[in-house]
Formats: sequence, structure tokens, C-alpha cells
Amino acid sequence: MDFGLTLAGIPAQEIPATAKQAEQLGYKAFYVPDHWAYEHQTGGGLDDQAAAWDSTTMLAAIAGATTDARVGALVLCNLFRHPGTTALATTTLDHLSGGRALLGLGSGWTRAEFEMMGAPFPDVKPRLRMLDESLQVIRALWTRERTSFEGEFYRLHDAFSVPKPLQKPHPPILLGGSGKGLLRIAARHADIVNIVSDTGRTGTIDPREVAKVTDEGFRAKLDFLRAEIRAAGRDVSRVTLSSTIFISMLADDPEAGRSFAAALGSMFGLAGDEVRRMPLALIGTADECIAELRRREREWGLTHYILSARAAARFAERFAREVMPNV
Repeated sequence: MDFGLTLAGIPAQEIPATAKQAEQLGYKAFYVPDHWAYEHQTGGGLDDQAAAWDSTTMLAAIAGATTDARVGALVLCNLFRHPGTTALATTTLDHLSGGRALLGLGSGWTRAEFEMMGAPFPDVKPRLRMLDESLQVIRALWTRERTSFEGEFYRLHDAFSVPKPLQKPHPPILLGGSGKGLLRIAARHADIVNIVSDTGRTGTIDPREVAKVTDEGFRAKLDFLRAEIRAAGRDVSRVTLSSTIFISMLADDPEAGRSFAAALGSMFGLAGDEVRRMPLALIGTADECIAELRRREREWGLTHYILSARAAARFAERFAREVMPNV
């Protein structure tokens, strides 16, 4: 199992140094979000105190400060860019980083930021069809000399994109989400699937959707994804399964962890033990966290976890020292 770190909510000039230090601690991938503005982490509107940086600029800075880790967005919003622009930006990052770029791409989900900017925000079904077409176009531009494409949303005529990425056949593609529509697209295109709570339909962080990502609910999503990967004629073992830890606590004693999990459970209508087995949370002493991560790899097949540094910078450093070397 390896671990990545999302770098957000940090002053822009501090992010390259933060990435450099985190790489030395053992983190294998760095991600940035792609938003005009962030939602409050508990939902309920946009956070006008949280700084949002341009993702492609920041990824270039992170690439320059690191030497081995993968760099990519979690995730680029497909609605913000034509797929030709996304392909070119990722190719540029791949060359700048010496072949370490990955493409994280999503359909867009934060309704409030689109309403704020007066930008179109289609229903989830056309957004997903746009995402699928965009991935077809990007992969073609990366791997073919010339591309012609006639889709519902994109039309290319003898198009080319040079140079090609350093990585062959192309940089890894990461898709994240939870709904069946997204997982079907991921089954066809993704090298890494980051399964989190569903936000695509609601356009916001919904605690009711978070509460669905229990151990049992997560297993059902994994079963569905694996069946779709096989139906697409792909090898399940070649797709990396991933999730993101949004709620974290390294407790000094077991009782502190149990109390914290119970308090969270009351918010989601779940027992504390259920919260501690949720893929979106990691709560307990270092030994308890090690045992739980080993269980998740053994029972779920997860081999890549992403931590959020926005809310838990101290957790990320302590986690690297006390937990990561033991899983």
C-alpha cells in the first residue's frame, strides 16, 4: 500500500516546500483540487475564506520541487476545459516532471461554484456523457498521430497533439466518485479508481451520501466496479483501487479513538465501530490504524490511499512516521 497527499488550503508559496518535505516522509503522490471556490467541508455553501489556486500552475510547481512522486489533480473539472486543453496540460506536466504526471479527471460536482460564476451546470447524466467523450478524445490525442471524432459534445477534425506524453501508452488516468454511472466510465478508462461518497447528482457534500459509504456499502461498490471492469474486457488486477481519508485521528489511547468515532457516528446515524471501518475515515491509535489499513487491503483490495492535508497537516506528518512504514 502507498499513500498520496492532497495539498489544498495552504498558501501558494508553501505548497512546493510542503510537497518536497512530504516526499521525504514517504508520500508517493501529490494531488491538488480544481475549483473556483471550495464548499465548506460539512456542506452548506461556499467557503469564502479558503484560498483556491489554479491547479495546473500548482502542479507544475510541485513537479519542480519533487523528484519521484506522481503529480496530478484530484480531480480536474472536465467542464472547465476542452479535452484538447486537458491533454496538452497533462502532456506538459509529464515532460516537466520527467514522466510522473497522472490525469485525474471528473465531471464536475460543486453546483454552487457554477451558479456563482454564472456558468452552465448540466444534469449529472449529460455531465457523465461529456466526461466519457472527453476521455476518449484525450486518449486518442495522446496515442494517435491524427484524431477525428464526432461526438455529442466534442468534434475533432484531423486533430493532432505534439509532443506525446513521455509515459507510454499514456499517463495513468484516475477517476473518482461513487455513483454507478461514474464507475461504469471508470471501468472503461481508469487506471486508478478513487471511490468516495457520491456528489454528482446532488451537486454538494451530502452527509446522507457520506453515511452510505460503510464497510458493507463500499464492498458493494467494489463488486459493481469489478464486474464492470470485466464486462469492459479489462483485467481487474491492473486497475488500482483507491479511496480518500477525509476524517482522521491518531489517538494517544484506544478510548480517545472510540469516543471520537462515537461522536462522529451520531452525526451520520452510525455506530462508532461502523465509522472506524468506513473507508473515508481512519481513527485510532497507530497500532489500530495499521491493523485497519491491513484489513482494508486484505478484504477490499485497496492499495492506494489519499490523505487530505487541508484539514490534517499534523496528522499527515505523524501518520507518515508512525503508520506508513508498517503497512
